Amino acid sequence: MNKVLSVNAGSSSLKFKLINMPKEIILSEGNIERIGKKDAIFNFNSINRKEKKILEIENHQIAINLVIKGLTEFGIIKNLSEIKGIGHRVVHGGEMFNDSVLINEDVIKKIEKISDLAPLHNPANLMGIKIFKEMLPDVDAVAVFDTSFHQSMSQEAYIYGVPYEWYEKYGVRKYGFHGTSHKYVSRRVEEFLDKKDAKIIVCHLGNGGSICAVRNGKSIDTTMGFTPLTGLIMGTRCGDIDPAIIPFISTKMERSINEIENDLNKKSGLLGISGVSNDSRDIEEGIKNGNKRCILAQKMFTRKIASYIASYHVLLGGADAIAFTGGIGEKSALTRAQIVERLAVLDVKLDMKLNDVRGDERLISANESKIKCFIIPTNEEVMIARDVVRLLNC
Repeated sequence: MNKVLSVNAGSSSLKFKLINMPKEIILSEGNIERIGKKDAIFNFNSINRKEKKILEIENHQIAINLVIKGLTEFGIIKNLSEIKGIGHRVVHGGEMFNDSVLINEDVIKKIEKISDLAPLHNPANLMGIKIFKEMLPDVDAVAVFDTSFHQSMSQEAYIYGVPYEWYEKYGVRKYGFHGTSHKYVSRRVEEFLDKKDAKIIVCHLGNGGSICAVRNGKSIDTTMGFTPLTGLIMGTRCGDIDPAIIPFISTKMERSINEIENDLNKKSGLLGISGVSNDSRDIEEGIKNGNKRCILAQKMFTRKIASYIASYHVLLGGADAIAFTGGIGEKSALTRAQIVERLAVLDVKLDMKLNDVRGDERLISANESKIKCFIIPTNEEVMIARDVVRLLNC
């Protein structure tokens, strides 16, 4: 048994899980929020203990030190030599990385080179990599990219209908995201079906959302693009829109492109449509109370998801399975039911009793359904740990 640390460093946050591999037993997990503030929040959980502290955490170095200290002080491990590998989530790998990779100086330089593709995320991910290397210099680390799973897409799937030199000179193309989640979920569905060449549509539905078409274990298309802004309507992101809207609103409201982009990322989606919330639970409460804009937001949300599922069903030549994951996908029986209801023409049908559940991994389609439907709670940290074991042979 080897202990692997899965890490996700954000600009003001840090999430981690210590996992016993290969049995995939979570020994400890936690997160630190509001790094750089005097009222930062430190959550540290294990099987026998839960800790929550509010304290000043000036920077990521202090945050990471708290995590490392906590592992020994709370008795999760006796000493740091028990950690045999670290897996770091990195949002963007561009075209340089089509798989997870052992981190060395060359890899760090390459991640830095493509950080303009994810300026809010990659620098934070790199900071976590560098600080952990300083504190645990003898522990090898692996970078696991959100985008790498989608590097199997063909050019006809990832090239945009824009001047081709934009792609050649600046890398403008579809990259896709949520790849670690789509990979984990599609593998679980293959196990359920006992079929390695399965054709699967994975719906990762949370505050951010994307759908992926998977064939023979590989992504052949996905809804997110050059950035996570396009595709589905999400919690605060607009999803697919006519790009001509941007200069139109810029002129009408006398606002900069950056201001409009901020609105499209943070003030649109379910929040923008409903005027109530970006949280699906609040939208469902609004629906119960007859709020017309909440009803509209939910209809638009499920309509867009169903249209992409139908499109990917054709692309795959007939899907074997549809999997729901992410906060909404796993926990909202209403959303799953409304999506599948729109797919009746494909002879997809849920067993409403099986669907009446929050977060359980299970088959939820009726026996007569031509496409099997599943709830598969995602586990990106375990997927990261698997890649660490695979690449480090630990």
